[in-house]
Amino acid sequence: MSEQLDWSSLCGSADSGSRPIEPEKQADWSSLVDWTSLCGSADSGSRRIEPEKHLGWTSLIDWSSLHGFSLPSQSLLLKWRRHPPQAAGWPPFFEAEARGLALLAQTNTVRVPRVYAHGPATGARPAFIVMEWVDSAPARRDVGGLPARAADAAGAKGSAATPGALLGRQLAALHCATADAYGLDHNNFCGDTPQDNRWASSWVEFYGQRRLGFQMELAGRRGLMPRERRWRLERLIAGLARWIDEAACRPSLLHGDLWGGNWLVDAAGRPVLIDPAVYYGDREAELAMCRLFGGFPPEFYRAYDEAWPPAPGRDERIPLYQLYHLLNHLNLFGEGYGSQVDAVLQRYVG
Repeated sequence: MSEQLDWSSLCGSADSGSRPIEPEKQADWSSLVDWTSLCGSADSGSRRIEPEKHLGWTSLIDWSSLHGFSLPSQSLLLKWRRHPPQAAGWPPFFEAEARGLALLAQTNTVRVPRVYAHGPATGARPAFIVMEWVDSAPARRDVGGLPARAADAAGAKGSAATPGALLGRQLAALHCATADAYGLDHNNFCGDTPQDNRWASSWVEFYGQRRLGFQMELAGRRGLMPRERRWRLERLIAGLARWIDEAACRPSLLHGDLWGGNWLVDAAGRPVLIDPAVYYGDREAELAMCRLFGGFPPEFYRAYDEAWPPAPGRDERIPLYQLYHLLNHLNLFGEGYGSQVDAVLQRYVG
């Protein structure tokens, strides 16, 4: 793709030479990236890239937005999608991911990968994001997922030193970052599903309309909301205040999609969060998602509750908050999740 560069303006007529270039002023510089070599013909994917072997990747960086920036020497992660999810009023898919990681990083509570570049699909180039590669050491189950090389140091300290316990404390600290309302200043995605983050002053309203109601309407358009299911879900949304005490809720910054596959342990034994769907919501919604598919050791929950004790009746609300993600999976993967959705609805509204 290098033939797309304006070599005349770069080099003039000289037979040889050198000159400084400003990446932000050379729009075609991105054509140096060999996307075929990096991504092949796959519609989406991810791969590890080595800066010294893929020099063209640096042209992806928005240099004008970075100050005091130095090129990384470590491995990087490239993720790409030729046809990413999109919706009117939503930012580009990987921009939303980058903004979510930035919000989490600003709290200085839990480690997230640093993002170096991202961009939408244009022409032959897929939508992409380039971020720090996280070396994840093999887990040791007997120490709650601690990498083997850090296990000895933690052994004498007990479960309080494991990554699971550390993540529990860090997540509680993350949830101390609050806003004046529920939602976010931009929409994003939960998995591939658009996530409506318009602000609401009431958590009952936000969870009922922006989460359950949004998924209900989406499922209806996809033929996944039969009459009885819709009737029960509408009853539950209308009666949410029966189970949620608005006065006990507060808008905490949430990862938003924290299942077991969205946290890693780096080589130093530190938890790392990835693939966020951030918004400000009640913290119980986050912990309910953690329990939905497993992947968190017991010391994670103990450490969180020690740092921030639960509100009365929390366990009774766990399925209520899991319902959002079950509806999302219904929309993403089909009727295979319908029985779980129906079971939650029957539990609360009969």
